[in-house]
Amino acid sequence: MPLPLRRRLGQHLIGSFPGRTVSVELRALAREFDLGGAILFARNVEAPEQVLDLAAECAALGVEAPAWVSVDQEGGRVARLREPFTVWPPMATLGRAGDDKLAERFARALAAELKAVGVTLDYAPVLDIHTNPKNPVIGDRALADKAADVARLGAAIVQTLQREGIAACGKHFPGHGDTSADSHFELPLVEHPPERLREVEFAPFRAAIAAGVATIMTAHVLVPSLDEQRPATLSKRVVTGILRHELHYDGVILSDDLEMKAIAKEYAVPAAAVMAIEAGCDGMLICSGDHATQAASLEALIHAVEEDRLRMTRVEDALKRQRRAKERFLTSTVGARPLSGRALRAAIGREEHRAIADEMSQFL
Repeated sequence: MPLPLRRRLGQHLIGSFPGRTVSVELRALAREFDLGGAILFARNVEAPEQVLDLAAECAALGVEAPAWVSVDQEGGRVARLREPFTVWPPMATLGRAGDDKLAERFARALAAELKAVGVTLDYAPVLDIHTNPKNPVIGDRALADKAADVARLGAAIVQTLQREGIAACGKHFPGHGDTSADSHFELPLVEHPPERLREVEFAPFRAAIAAGVATIMTAHVLVPSLDEQRPATLSKRVVTGILRHELHYDGVILSDDLEMKAIAKEYAVPAAAVMAIEAGCDGMLICSGDHATQAASLEALIHAVEEDRLRMTRVEDALKRQRRAKERFLTSTVGARPLSGRALRAAIGREEHRAIADEMSQFL
């Protein structure tokens, strides 16, 4: 028997909450809609033991399947898990080192600490190429300033994270590296022609796709040569036409946070949610912790389906991809005995992990 419409549409949402336990409001939303996942921020993190308990709460927000427990743990300035977790230097250090084995050792250590506290999806690696020194948002988050280096190192990180049981996420498609604006505050413009994008910006994503990357996150950037009107996240030409059909990506496509100003200045978040799923995204991030906005976005999806503005075939296609990815990465976590006490503390910030971070830091 097919799931009720509300349950199916709820699985599109990866939401957040304000405190160090799952909020009453998000639990209520999960009971009504089912949820695809939760994203953790620094505001949710106190200590490894608390994160482990919180991850179990988050996973239980999924009714049909466990919810993703996700986090931005790249290294450098984008890291939600701080000491006693290993403090990783920015990813530009791996590009300067040029050492694939070092990238693999980093990813293996990162995966070990994430698994220890129940995280199942990491929004890493960044696959943007640092071709613009004035870029305010990417910078040293990028692995390198050459497409071939980002492609090679990014694929190594993807393969290693996923071999260790953590779903990876390549971001931000179709490329956020050559922008001079921060999409958290305004809509950046990418002015390259399609030929240049295919040769440079798309190269790391092709490598990640070949490596079997579980998820890819879209960028809130306007690329007039691909779509003159809509940001990439909301563009069917970009998400479905290029990422899905031209690059043959068959995994899960996630939107970046729909509350970022690059989107929210122009579109109400519920309207953007409908546009993102219609464009080809399989899931959407809504990250402020405002449960009214999350609920309104799910209601907007329901109305869009009922009014036939959003086709059920698109909804079912997205759910199929989510289900396949969860079967791949979450089946082994169900019923697994979590670490506790001394064993958990021993898995976090291990001496060998700190040694890898120190080795990377030589290339700051």
